[in-house]
Amino acid sequence: MNTRNKDILSIAVPSIVSNITVPLLGLVDVTIVGHMGDAAYIGAISVGSMMFNVIYWIFGFLRMGTSGMTSQAYGRGSKDETVDMLVRALAVGVGVGMVFVAAQWFIGKAALWAMHPTEDILPYAECYFDICIWGAPAVMGLYSLTGWYIGMQNTRVPMMVSIFQNVLNIVSSLAFVYGLGMKVEGVALGTLVAQWAGFVMALLMLKVKYGEQMQSVSSRALKDGAAMVRFFTVNRDIFFRTLFLVAVNMFFTSAGAKQGAVILSVNTMLFQLFTLYSFVMDGFAYAGEAIGGKYYGARDKVNFDDTVKRLFWWGLGLTLVYTLIYYIAGEGFFRLLTDEPSVLAASEEYRWWAVAIPLAGMGAFYWDGLYIGMTATKGMLVSTFSGALTFFLVYVGLYSVWGNHALWLALILYLVVRGIVQTLLFKGMKGADVR
Repeated sequence: MNTRNKDILSIAVPSIVSNITVPLLGLVDVTIVGHMGDAAYIGAISVGSMMFNVIYWIFGFLRMGTSGMTSQAYGRGSKDETVDMLVRALAVGVGVGMVFVAAQWFIGKAALWAMHPTEDILPYAECYFDICIWGAPAVMGLYSLTGWYIGMQNTRVPMMVSIFQNVLNIVSSLAFVYGLGMKVEGVALGTLVAQWAGFVMALLMLKVKYGEQMQSVSSRALKDGAAMVRFFTVNRDIFFRTLFLVAVNMFFTSAGAKQGAVILSVNTMLFQLFTLYSFVMDGFAYAGEAIGGKYYGARDKVNFDDTVKRLFWWGLGLTLVYTLIYYIAGEGFFRLLTDEPSVLAASEEYRWWAVAIPLAGMGAFYWDGLYIGMTATKGMLVSTFSGALTFFLVYVGLYSVWGNHALWLALILYLVVRGIVQTLLFKGMKGADVR
């Protein structure tokens, strides 16, 4: 196998493994509370998890911005700059987490108001939030560390941390719930323990893997005004881009819910196919961040262009495989998820949208990784804004005629537009670009 392909797979495969562990953990949490004898416990975990998912997703720029800037410094061979990047990212990440802890009363009230859980679920959801919010500094700090490791071409450490964290979460939750007789608070404590343990493990791995390099850690990173401005500029664009992503995803769920339980169930099942596709494509996007960013930072046009081409062919190949699988086995997948006749009958009408997901989404995943590596974050913002605008315009214009089909068409076009806009912007890049 070509050396470049090996490099891509060495980044992508551990990232894919890390991605897969996340939904497995959520499944175990639901299984634990699902045997407590009260449906309100399941609702509380669902509401609590959603609150933190949205909050932390919005601050995902800490991982992405750190990854791109670190990979460029790595490509330039500047060890001091990579260390400074880590210091900035950790300071900001842990600092944001501490602000969350300090403002937990206001954040909790706002989040619960937005989710408006029923009266039977509310006290348990509050309990879950009140415990898990103390893990915010660890989560934000781990985002920064994960981005730094990816930028350093190392996705094995994040994979090991993710596996360790999820196994510990499961063991701790089981111990608190079945060993100490706790309920929702036991699951929340298990999550909290795992969050801090994962953060500590990631810090310890710095000493193991990069001990010599860490000796140059100093406060100079926080005193460099120009570098701090660039850090916040890059992350600002990703932050606003993420807001558009959140808006589209939340509206998609909400619009499906308003059409009744059957349509909501169908949309949820179809969206699982998008999630499965994203697990793999995210891994190759990380490879774009790390390897593309490395050659971009080194101003190595030949190897950068070669990475762009090889990532395209990997993405296209996987996309065609997913499309074929969804075409052949889509109905079987739905039957695996549910045996409810009304949902299965309704899914027949919509399952072709699932077949279109991989081809529609390839461009967005493919370019996102490369754009992060190039820290071309304004292009990511423009493309996501364009996609979100398309989504809402299509939905509003066609819903009265096509109903739920309009919602799916809007989502497909949202993905397509993101990929097209980024393709056009990439071709027009000049000046400091390695191209």
